[in-house]
Amino acid sequence: MVRITDVARCAGVSPSTVSYVLSGKRSISAETRRRVEASIRELGYRPHAGARALASSRSNVLALVMPLHSGIHVPVQMRFAVSVVTTARAHDHDVLLLTQEEGEEGLRRVTDSALADGLVVMDVQMRDARIPFLRALDRPSVLIGFPAEAEGLTCVDLDFTATGEVCAERLALLGHRSVALIGSPPEVYARGTGFAQRTAAGFTAAARRYGLASTVLPCAPSAEAAGTLVERLLRERPGLSGVVVHNEPALEPLMEAFQRAGMRIPEDLSVVAVCPDDLAERAAIPVTSVGVPAAEVGERAVELLMAKQQGQRVPDATLLPPRLTERASTAPRAAAP
Repeated sequence: MVRITDVARCAGVSPSTVSYVLSGKRSISAETRRRVEASIRELGYRPHAGARALASSRSNVLALVMPLHSGIHVPVQMRFAVSVVTTARAHDHDVLLLTQEEGEEGLRRVTDSALADGLVVMDVQMRDARIPFLRALDRPSVLIGFPAEAEGLTCVDLDFTATGEVCAERLALLGHRSVALIGSPPEVYARGTGFAQRTAAGFTAAARRYGLASTVLPCAPSAEAAGTLVERLLRERPGLSGVVVHNEPALEPLMEAFQRAGMRIPEDLSVVAVCPDDLAERAAIPVTSVGVPAAEVGERAVELLMAKQQGQRVPDATLLPPRLTERASTAPRAAAP
């Protein structure tokens, strides 16, 4: 079946230009229009019925693509979803939630049927297989997250590289010389998920800059896994005095495991987390943290999508700076006895 992307490639234009020629919604030069129309005749392209409907009217529906991969902490993901839904409703749009791990097929199913006017895409991987399709798509999309190659895309997220740097820097300025990042479950790193990879890269770079001994270890979200990891860390790094936890469900089990091993927080061990502020505040020992601004990111994503839908220019990259809040889990490194 001939698709709009085939016509665009043949005519040497973008899929959106082909869409504008078909819909008449935007002024197109006579030469470009002739090339597009010639390509349509040459390839025998017939617009999908849903696409024709989309050209004349909008569905007032946005698709939120949020695949629930293993290792992803669903309660935090749902904070992003609630923000997207709430902001979309303020723009008189409903939200179609897609949670299956379908990759490009799931996107194609939605776009071919004209179910949604635009897409917000989550769980972005560094080498995300969906990116070529999104670049060629004839309707707007916004990614919550950054792939390795973000050219031609609109992306918004917390600056996770800077987040890792801020966390390591805070421990360094408190005098800690041996530190660790306890990160997401192993499968999150295996998929090359952007936020996990970028946090680790920022943490490692800052630790090296400050001359810290550092390591990055994944952790499954269970008390048993937390206990095993703490035993390993204390055995392999007896001078460890600072950790960064980027794993919401493992935060409290890790702190409890360190305390069972005789490490007092913050007297012997400073703990910094990357997590929503309310989780950090509710911990038995309130945790110094960089907040995950799910509400702001979700709102920004929809606002960017609405602007693109109206033909406005938007920035390719929107990175929210990390904000670190000091709480009771960090202190200057204790002097050696």
